[in-house]
Amino acid sequence: MTNRGFQDGYDVIVCGAGHAGCEAALAAARMGASTLLLTGNLDTIAQMSCNPAIGGQAKGQIVREIDALSGEMAINTDCTAIQFRLLNESKGLSVQSPRAQCDKKAYQFRLKHTLELQSNLLPFQATVTGLIFERGKVVGVRTNLDLEFRGRTVIVTTGTFLRGLMHIGQNKNEGGRLGDFSAKTLSASFLEAGIELQRLKTGTPPRLLGRSLDFSKMTEQRGDAEVTRFAFHDTRDPEPMFHVEQTGEQRLGWIAGTNQVSCWMTYTTERTAELVRTNLHRSAMYSGEIEGVGPRYCPSIEDKFVRFADKPRHLLFLEPEGRSTNEYYVNGLSTSLPFEIQQEMVHSVPGLEKAVLLRPAYAVEYDFAPPTQLFPSLESKKVENLFFAGQINGTSGYEEAACQGLLAGVNAASKVRGAAPLIIGRHEGYTGVLVDDLVTKGTNEPYRMFTSRAEYRLLFNHGSAEFRLAHHARAHGLVSPSRLARIENKRAEVLKWREFFEKTRIEGGQGTWGDAIRRSITGNAPPVRYPPEFLELSRPIQEEVLYRVSYAGYLAREERQIAKLSQIEKIKIPQSIDYQQVRGLRRESALKLDRIRPQTLGQASRISGVNPSDISLLMILIGAGKSDTVS
Repeated sequence: MTNRGFQDGYDVIVCGAGHAGCEAALAAARMGASTLLLTGNLDTIAQMSCNPAIGGQAKGQIVREIDALSGEMAINTDCTAIQFRLLNESKGLSVQSPRAQCDKKAYQFRLKHTLELQSNLLPFQATVTGLIFERGKVVGVRTNLDLEFRGRTVIVTTGTFLRGLMHIGQNKNEGGRLGDFSAKTLSASFLEAGIELQRLKTGTPPRLLGRSLDFSKMTEQRGDAEVTRFAFHDTRDPEPMFHVEQTGEQRLGWIAGTNQVSCWMTYTTERTAELVRTNLHRSAMYSGEIEGVGPRYCPSIEDKFVRFADKPRHLLFLEPEGRSTNEYYVNGLSTSLPFEIQQEMVHSVPGLEKAVLLRPAYAVEYDFAPPTQLFPSLESKKVENLFFAGQINGTSGYEEAACQGLLAGVNAASKVRGAAPLIIGRHEGYTGVLVDDLVTKGTNEPYRMFTSRAEYRLLFNHGSAEFRLAHHARAHGLVSPSRLARIENKRAEVLKWREFFEKTRIEGGQGTWGDAIRRSITGNAPPVRYPPEFLELSRPIQEEVLYRVSYAGYLAREERQIAKLSQIEKIKIPQSIDYQQVRGLRRESALKLDRIRPQTLGQASRISGVNPSDISLLMILIGAGKSDTVS
C-alpha cells in the first residue's frame, strides 16, 4: 500500500466508515485486496450514533458470528465495554444473549486505530459525491475534493447520510446525524443507474448531564460479576489485545469486565403521557413532516403512548456513554417533538426533575435502496461490481450493519479474485436469515433482527457460532490454520462429552447423565453433580456441551427439518427464465419472481405472494429440461 500511487486503481473501495464500512474494509484488506476506505470525517469512524451498546437478543449472536468469520466488532466490544450482561440468564441456555455497554469514544478510537494499522488498507477523508460507470459496471467514485478513485469493486455503506434530513419539531437540518453532513448528490448516481430509492426514518433520544440526575430515585442495574465476552478468546490466535508487535503502537482498551459501571432504570409518568398526547401535532412524525417509515420495533415515545395507550408508563434506561464523560443516553425516550417539550418530558420523569439536556432528541429520514435489488452476495443486480451493506439496505442496528459489511467485504474481494461468494444459509446463522430476508422479501420499514425471524433459532445459540461457520471461514481463508485447528479440537471435545453424557448411565438407576441433566433443567430433579474431569474443562466447552444435551430432542428435530428441506435449497433456478412466459404461473407470482430473480427454489418459496403451486410449476419446468439447469 505504501508504494502504490495515491489514486491508482484499488481492488475494493468502501464508501462510508460506520459499522458496516469498517467491517467491509477490514475483511477485504485481510483477504489481500488493496482497499480504500472513504469517509466524510475520519474523526467519526465507527461512531455509535445512537445507543452506546452492542448485542442483545439475536444481535449478540450476530456479533459472535462476526467473530467466527474474523470480523472486528466482538473483540472491539470486549476491549472497550464498561458493562457486560447476559440477557435472560435465569431463563435457560436457549434464550440467552450477551450484551455490553461500551465507552462510545473508546470503541470509536480503537477501531479507527485498528483500521490505520491494517495492511492493504488506506482510510482517507473525502465525501463520495457520485459513482463512475462504464458499460453497466461501476469502476470508481468521485469525491467532493475533485479527486476520482478507480476501483474494481465498490461497496456503499452510507448509513443514514443519503439525503439525510433531521427533524426536531418543525425545525429541519440537513445531515445524517446531529453535527454531521448530508450526502446530497450520491443518490442521483443510483437513480442514474436505475437503482430504486425510497425513504426511511429513525430517531434517537436526548442526552443528559449526569451530575444533574438524581440516581436515588432510580433502580440500579449492575453488570455481571462473571462476564460473557463476545469474541472466542479460547480459539483466537494468541496475539496482544492492545498493541501490535511489529509497530509497538498501543491500542486503547482494557481487560474485559474490569471497572464496570452501572445503568439506571426509571419510568415515564402520567405527566409524560399528557405532554406527548397534547403535543402530538407538533411531532415531526405525526404532523406529516416526515415521509419515511419509522422502526416498528424501536418506537418513539409518541408511538408508545399512541400504540400502547393502555400502558400507564414506560420503562427508561439511563446508560452512561463512557468512563471519561458525564453524558447519559436515555434509552426509550426517542422523539421528534420540539425541544421545549422534550425538556418538559424529561423533567416529568422520576430522577430527571432537574436534568440538563446536552443534546436534543431528533428524528432523521434518509434514502435507502430496497434490498430486493441485490443478489444474496449483496452485489447489485443492476450494476456489476457494486455492493451495498448496512442501513442503505433498510436495516437498523450496529450489529445488522456490521455483519452485512463483513459479507460485502468478503464478496467484493472474492469477486476480484474470481472466487465464489460467501453465502450463509438460513440454517447456519442469524446473518444468513437477515440477508435472505432482505434480498428475498425486502422491507418497507427499518429491519431489525429478532430470534422469531429464524425458523432454526435453537441451533443458533451464541456459543456455537464458530462451529456453524467454520467451513465458510476455511473456504474463504478468513481465519488462520492454527485457529481452525483449535476450533476443530474444541468441537471434538464437545462431541466427546455430549456422547458421554448421552450414553453413560449414572450409578443408582437414574438413567443416563443426559436424562439427569434434562430433568434438572425442568425442575423435576436436583442439580446434577458433574464428573470432576468435566468441571476441569473451559467454561465455553462446558456451556456448549450442556446446551446440546439439555435441548437434544429439539435440536434433533430442527436438524431433521433442515435435512428435509435441503433438497429444495439445492435446486438452482436458471437466470434465463422468462417468468412472464411460463404457462400457468399466476401474474402476481411472475412479476415478483421477475423482480427478485431468486437463485434457488428455496429462495423462491420464501417470496411473499409466491405459493406452493407456483413452486411446483417451477420444479416441473426445471425438471422437464425446458430451461437449462444451473449446477
